[in-house]
Amino acid sequence: MPIDINRLQQALSVEAERGFSNLQGKQFLFADFLHVNLREDLPENWEMSDRLQAQTLASQYAQYNDLSLSRRQHLIAETRRLLYEVRRREIAETSALSGITKPQKKPKIEAITATEPKSTKKITPDTEIKDIEGIGSSLAVRFQLLDLHNVRDVLSYYPRDHIDYARQIPISDLKNGDTVTVIGTVKKFGCFTSPKNPNLTIVEIILRDRTGQIKLSRFWTGKRYSNRGWQEIQKRLYPQGCTIAASGVVKQSKYGLTLENYEVEVLEHTQDTIQSKTVGRVVPVYPLTEGITPEAIRSLVVQCLPAVSQIVDPMPDRLLRDYQMIRLPDAIAQVHYPDSSATLEQAVIRLTFDKYFYRRLVSLYRRQQQKAIHFVPKSQAIDQLEKIIPFELTNAQKRVIAEIRADLQGQTPMNRLVQGDVGSGKTIVAVYALLTAIEAGYQTALMAPTEVLTEQHYRKIVEWFMQLNLPVEILTGSIKTAKRREILRQLETGELPLVIGTHALIQDGVNFARLGLAVIDEQHRFGRDQRSRLLQKGEDPHVLIMTATPIPRTLYLTNSEIEVSIIDELPPGRKPIQTVILKPSQRKDAYDLIRREIAQGRQIYIVLPLVEESEKMEEIKAAIQEREHLQNVVFPNFQIGLLHGQMSSAEKDEAINIFRRGETQILVATTVIEVGVDIPNASVMLIEHADRFGLAQLHQLRGRVGRGSAQSYCLLLSSAKTQTAQERLQVLEQSQDGFFIAERDFQMRGKGKDEGTEQSGHSSFSIEDRLPDEAARQEIFQIAREAAERIIKKDATLENFPLLKAEFEMHYQRLQGGAIFT
Repeated sequence: MPIDINRLQQALSVEAERGFSNLQGKQFLFADFLHVNLREDLPENWEMSDRLQAQTLASQYAQYNDLSLSRRQHLIAETRRLLYEVRRREIAETSALSGITKPQKKPKIEAITATEPKSTKKITPDTEIKDIEGIGSSLAVRFQLLDLHNVRDVLSYYPRDHIDYARQIPISDLKNGDTVTVIGTVKKFGCFTSPKNPNLTIVEIILRDRTGQIKLSRFWTGKRYSNRGWQEIQKRLYPQGCTIAASGVVKQSKYGLTLENYEVEVLEHTQDTIQSKTVGRVVPVYPLTEGITPEAIRSLVVQCLPAVSQIVDPMPDRLLRDYQMIRLPDAIAQVHYPDSSATLEQAVIRLTFDKYFYRRLVSLYRRQQQKAIHFVPKSQAIDQLEKIIPFELTNAQKRVIAEIRADLQGQTPMNRLVQGDVGSGKTIVAVYALLTAIEAGYQTALMAPTEVLTEQHYRKIVEWFMQLNLPVEILTGSIKTAKRREILRQLETGELPLVIGTHALIQDGVNFARLGLAVIDEQHRFGRDQRSRLLQKGEDPHVLIMTATPIPRTLYLTNSEIEVSIIDELPPGRKPIQTVILKPSQRKDAYDLIRREIAQGRQIYIVLPLVEESEKMEEIKAAIQEREHLQNVVFPNFQIGLLHGQMSSAEKDEAINIFRRGETQILVATTVIEVGVDIPNASVMLIEHADRFGLAQLHQLRGRVGRGSAQSYCLLLSSAKTQTAQERLQVLEQSQDGFFIAERDFQMRGKGKDEGTEQSGHSSFSIEDRLPDEAARQEIFQIAREAAERIIKKDATLENFPLLKAEFEMHYQRLQGGAIFT
């Protein structure tokens, strides 16, 4: 019996209206009816691709009861699209035979699969956007703002989210917050200019189905929409009694439930197939820029998707099977227009896996090209050091030292980050590394971002090195010419084993005889080029990076270039710092606490964001003016010092030394004290306008107190009233765990760009952002890391993996620059 398309379409429509429940008909259940009919002898005019798709759909209807609601919705939508396309072609053929040239509705976009396009003009991954049908040169220029130049770029421009409009339900079943599609007839349509605002046009639709009605409203701003001609066109598009499909998010309004920011399409009848790229289906949401509408980017993606079939997966089949990854063409197709939430998840996992895999592969190859300086382990100087230092190392410090010393004896140069909270003892860990290199006969360098921090390191380390009979020098911009010339001479001859300095270390004229280890403190304050210039002072020296600025696990665990050690234990005897958020009206309470602490012999920091008055931030007190106010009005009986970034190095050193000696009880400062100032007697940190600082910066500032045995306090003074600002500061109240604070800061601010030289702010979307949580990201990273190590161990040149080699070359050039295979 030939297939009856009308009966099938009617059955599909009723099943959708009744909630995809597998309705019982007179003879068959819905799913059995579709299964049987789609397996019948199909008419001869059906194309082979239609027949194959019908057989695939039939097999899925055999498992209909086991499918999720979402999968049932997608299955019915796919079936509707197939039947509509077949019926459209039949009508066109009949019209052509009879000489009728009746225009047809533009066909619905076919299911997104990795199949050949039916267009006669074949699109390849290398086709430029400007050569795609319907994309003019002006629109192509706009797409270039998104760095989209050819089809391959478009296919790699992944959506940051999806909205599922595939769920079609009756109006009476709508619930607030649901994302749905409703189909009904227009009871009333209105399009008029607001009587209160001549530039505002209001469109109102009252839509009803057999279960109820709903009012849809939309607002258009601009004179073009107030034009009577435009409004009349809208009325003709949606005449009373016409059938429309509307998709959107259900929201409660003063008129009852409505659809927010709805999309609509006019249908010929309630059983008609929806053609829109946005109505009634899972809709991708892409990052945009000015001049590019969501519809424009979706339309471009749909035109480019047929080229997916020409993409060859470079990943070895064995690797894909072992790690249960879907193939690349399928991942690209499904990440744009997924068949289900499950296939979308598989696509995101595969594409994230690729990103981490190639990064790790590039890192491994790069490291293989470097010749490690092999340090023969000696322990004489370290044994002497352990007799000198007046404290016992924590277990965390011992663990990290062991990891570092193992790296220094390895086959590839060390590239390790030591992250430890404020006061966790990173400096002594670095000293163990420095001594290991020095005992092996190499020179070392420790670079810090500020003279204050450099002085702090020098003051600590020189005391230990003098007792070990090891020379150490400090090199900053303020070092006098004669002294600088002598230090440079000692570095060139190799007689100076350790130099501690600022950016002065990377200047021309600073040359080492045998640089074996470079230690970089607070590395985030240096640019990539600055770090690189220090490493170029030697031949592939080992690198140790230290930071007390909390780095989210999400970031450092997915950095393929670096190994990470964490000092997650504070020295014994430290008391938790009490952190309190204060309103301006509570300033007196803060001043009373300061007076009590000074009476007990303690010292105080008061921190302000700026040095001078700013036109944009006039309400923020300048540090200089605030110091005078505090000295003359608030604390006339105490001595108050001043420290800010515009002071000379000598003036900064003098201000800190005076405070260290206790000659000033209060130090008014800018964020120059964020790192490197270690005054154990300081017990109170008052931060003005705390909402102006980042969480990591506030955590660093707080770390300037609590370094002694006394109870310490951090007072966050803020007049901010926004919920976001309050939530940020409350993170500091809740925790002193730098890693927790870093994660919350990461979630609130965004991660910045993880490639290139930009390092802060919200970045463009990355595919791993679609993963459900950090645990999923870490799991995929570990799998990708393991896979890359397997490949490079099996074939370091990738000669046995030609497709992978070609893809790797492209990634290497983008991440490192320059070709590597000849």
